[in-house]
Amino acid sequence: MKKLCRLLALALALPFALCGCKQAESYASVLDKIQKTGRLVVSMSPDFAPMEFTDASKTGQDQYVGFDVTLAGYIADALGVELVIEAMDFTACQAAVAEGGADISISGYSYMPERAENFNLSDFYYAGDNESEQCILILASNADALKTGEDFAGKKVSAQNASLQMSLLSEQLPDAVANPIVDLNTAVQELINGYVDAVCVAKGNGEAFIATYPELALSEFQFAIEDEGNLVLIPKGEDELTAKINEILKGAYDAGLYGGWYADAKALAATLGIDVSE
Repeated sequence: MKKLCRLLALALALPFALCGCKQAESYASVLDKIQKTGRLVVSMSPDFAPMEFTDASKTGQDQYVGFDVTLAGYIADALGVELVIEAMDFTACQAAVAEGGADISISGYSYMPERAENFNLSDFYYAGDNESEQCILILASNADALKTGEDFAGKKVSAQNASLQMSLLSEQLPDAVANPIVDLNTAVQELINGYVDAVCVAKGNGEAFIATYPELALSEFQFAIEDEGNLVLIPKGEDELTAKINEILKGAYDAGLYGGWYADAKALAATLGIDVSE
């Protein structure tokens, strides 16, 4: 009996002993982790053409395309590592960086004070005017009825949660009924089917949806905004990684790459039936 008890105790202790032999590797910083693993994990919400979207004819990592995808690849190449895109909804993208599920996030982010509090922010990169102008997508049949800010009073208006658009909606259209959403494609379908009255979008993104759904239009109303461009979200306190990314962004800007990337993204969107007008 005593021998059986000893054997049982040994069997119970063995898994814990084996686990003790396999300790998780620790890293001095996120940049150290990227360099040692040889991977740059980027969270992204690919529902925002021409910045980031999907090519249904491809699979795996190749299906993710657009300006921000090209930028992410450029950063990974400069770091000498493999790019790994983790696709998720817009809110989850930010949480992934904060919680360590992604090294950085690139998903058309504009500056917001709360982002500056919770993340390191890169220097600005600039895709074009169509990405800095913030508009409202509506049914074309309502174009005459929804022209001014006052026209949206009492209307159900969707915007991605934790986004610049939601902040602008709350501040500049306080009498509208804000409807937080996680996926723009779903929001557009809800607009078409009459579940909501409008969807807040960047101008380029709105034009992409209109090209696919001609029953949609942009309201004459536009949000007042001073936007210097987009930013990369980096874990708070990761100053070495921030400096490295800023150096890479400066290299892309000095080489004049942004304009070509944006033109290529628009052209690809057009071949997929997601044309983006100037």
